Amino acid sequence: MNPNLFWSQLFVNALAQSGLTAVIIAPGSRSTPLTLAFHAHPGVTVYPHLDERSAGFFALGMALATDKPAALVCTSGTAVANFLPALIEAKMSHVPLLALTADRSHELRHSGANQTIDQVKIYGDQVLWSVDMPVPHADAPELVLRHVQTTAARAYAAANRLVKGPVHVNFPFRKPLEPVISEQYSVFSEQLADNHSQFTIHNSQFTIQHGRLLPTHTQINQLTAILNQHPRGLIVCGPRCPGGEFVTAVTALAQRVGYPILADPLSGVRFGARELETGEWRLEGDSEQSPISNLQSPLPIVGGYETFLQAELDWPEPEVIIRFGAVPLSKWLNVYLDRIRPAHRIHIRANGVWADDSHRATWFLQAEETAVCHALIQSTPPRPNSVWARQVMGTETAVWQAIDQAMADSYFDGAIVADTLAHLPDGSILFIGNSLPARHLDQFGRPSAKRIQVFANRGASGIDGNLSTALGIAVAAGKPITAVLGDITFYHDMNGLLAARHAPPVTIIVINNNGGGIFRRLPISQHEPPFTELFLTPHGLNFEHAARLYGLDYVRVDDWAAFGAAVSQPATAPRLIEAVTDGRADDQHRREMIQAVLSKMPPGFS
Repeated sequence: MNPNLFWSQLFVNALAQSGLTAVIIAPGSRSTPLTLAFHAHPGVTVYPHLDERSAGFFALGMALATDKPAALVCTSGTAVANFLPALIEAKMSHVPLLALTADRSHELRHSGANQTIDQVKIYGDQVLWSVDMPVPHADAPELVLRHVQTTAARAYAAANRLVKGPVHVNFPFRKPLEPVISEQYSVFSEQLADNHSQFTIHNSQFTIQHGRLLPTHTQINQLTAILNQHPRGLIVCGPRCPGGEFVTAVTALAQRVGYPILADPLSGVRFGARELETGEWRLEGDSEQSPISNLQSPLPIVGGYETFLQAELDWPEPEVIIRFGAVPLSKWLNVYLDRIRPAHRIHIRANGVWADDSHRATWFLQAEETAVCHALIQSTPPRPNSVWARQVMGTETAVWQAIDQAMADSYFDGAIVADTLAHLPDGSILFIGNSLPARHLDQFGRPSAKRIQVFANRGASGIDGNLSTALGIAVAAGKPITAVLGDITFYHDMNGLLAARHAPPVTIIVINNNGGGIFRRLPISQHEPPFTELFLTPHGLNFEHAARLYGLDYVRVDDWAAFGAAVSQPATAPRLIEAVTDGRADDQHRREMIQAVLSKMPPGFS
């Protein structure tokens, strides 16, 4: 057998045994052995993608939705470089990816051979691990074949460990790349489907696992003492908080100790949390339900802080800040957290990744977040009728009442995001684009018990690949999703629309305000020229032709009633809703609206 194919099948089968189920393949010649090996394996679904940059973000979306590694395959040369933006986002967001790149054999490197660049460690520190594989050859010793298989298992585990992220494996192949003339690939593929024994790791007991990182009794006792001594506290849940039981656990903890939760829209806590009734909470590991008193207090989820923190508050400063997840998106929340002087700032994060750009933390605890919440619920006495919590939640209620009045029948970019959220049914998935849409969701996304899973590329916060990420999420989730993007973000990834044909019905809402509206919030907007030409960059495009090119249903809207009618219709096929707005008027409307909201707040604000 062609050694390139044999080694590739050893590697692919070991990946599948480790848990890999999906690979995104960009076409190319040098990657033929890997492509054929994946195509022949019945346990791995192959998704072809013509554009490497979009393919990288499509894989990122699949890994975001499943929280398990997806693989990427490309040929040699600049194709490899086009994976880099997605790998950077994966590294910053802790998303597991495997970049499997084909390369020329060693003797062709630095020789002037066509389509040959230096691919060894090409991604530098943007990957967790980088491996340059040996050139496949016939009659390799068994040790070398075991190395091929265990490298696959190690690569999968390295991407999926406590700190998740991308891993790069580079494969130098000599020609011939295809099955030798005497071989029939279709016959070989059938044999592989029937029998994997020749491609199984020789040590059948080989496996890679990691355990849980639990807090110690001493750490819980210290945390308990702090919470008991300080009745005024806030829990800040930033992006990328844990899934699973965490939302229920942190909500129960907040209700028990009287610490409201300031929930970033990407935390998984702002949408879908619900009130708990006494006796329904079960501590992990308990055989019986553990009743918790004071769980009938109002749900302590706060989402209006981006508005009300722009004013002077009528409640005292918190004594304790407990943080989970990454740095919050909100400008005004981060300003507030930097300004106040609590006695304790505690950041709890299982993966141990630092996320405190103001360097204010007094205690960083690397432990499983849900386990910490469980333990604190059990060790802290209830704090019923907290005056502090009532003050904070009173502010939250007042600001949303004022926003509702100010936004009534409004049509501007912020209202489009809020209206989209209102029309989404329970159990929906929302992808939110970077720049203005993410900020509008943060400011106008009112907390709700409606379960909405929100995704965004907030690791490096780039506008590249957002559309492909959304489509990858849709394919992995196997259900329709809604993506809200700005016009420049959409423009950056129109190549990614080709994947929409393989996805469930996706609703793509493009807020077209003819340029980079985010720059209107910056001081450079006062410098004209060069502001319009070099920062705002008006393009004068509409995207109807793009929708037709890629076979999407299309509707253009330019007022509140038309948008509501369009977004309320369930999607039966991939569709593009282009919401045309005036960027200058939108920005002015938002500023005036926020001032009007703050003027209606209770005494004590200024």
